[in-house]
Amino acid sequence: MQKWLPLLLLFSLNAWAISAYELAQKTDAALSGFHDAVSEMKMTLINANGQTRDRTMLMKVLEGKAGDKSLMEFLTPADVKGTKFLNYEHFDRDDDQWLYLPALKRVKRIASRNKSGSFMGSEFSYEDLGAFNIEKYTYEGDAETVELEGKSYYKTVRIPKEKDSGYTKQVSWIDTETFVIVQVDYYDRKKALLKTARFSDYRNVGGVWRIGRIVMTNHQNDKQTILVWENEKIGTGLTDKDFHQRVLKQ
Repeated sequence: MQKWLPLLLLFSLNAWAISAYELAQKTDAALSGFHDAVSEMKMTLINANGQTRDRTMLMKVLEGKAGDKSLMEFLTPADVKGTKFLNYEHFDRDDDQWLYLPALKRVKRIASRNKSGSFMGSEFSYEDLGAFNIEKYTYEGDAETVELEGKSYYKTVRIPKEKDSGYTKQVSWIDTETFVIVQVDYYDRKKALLKTARFSDYRNVGGVWRIGRIVMTNHQNDKQTILVWENEKIGTGLTDKDFHQRVLKQ
């Protein structure tokens, strides 16, 4: 009988295993269903010497069957006031992105090959600001269960399908109870660790988890960018017209 114990143990472990793709589906479900949201945001840029610069923004998001839409407008300081960023998510191809620069009074379309570049001098790239869609990645096997700061998490690896992606892989830590992401490590085109994002201050609104804070740390230049959501309201009645390209110049 003893010789069957390893096989029984293996069967037991496999019965409880969850694939990285299934876990991504659960994460997507946990964050979906809010319809639309409006929030104030604070962006803090921290350089390698610890000096900080603050920016404030207005953020709008609309869920859609063909993909989410988001609009970000900078409110302060004066040198970036009026700058707007619009993102259209697509399930089967790269997102459409536009940046309005008030000083030039023109709209700039962000090409796919440029989306690995820094967004407004921050440690977030244009790629990072695109809507997360599970079909834009391939996933490696089953999730691992790992310890992070004394708590158990699922750990998964996803590979961007987009050929112009700035990343070769992303390693995610996911809460085993809520299925929200708490950390992502980003590896650059040379397969070296580039950045780590820490996600925190989630709140549950009507069964939907909403993020409150992201700290993006760049390990290669020792800079950080912190994003904080404030005064968020969901179900405000936003529609597609609130995300038309013409709003960029309004």
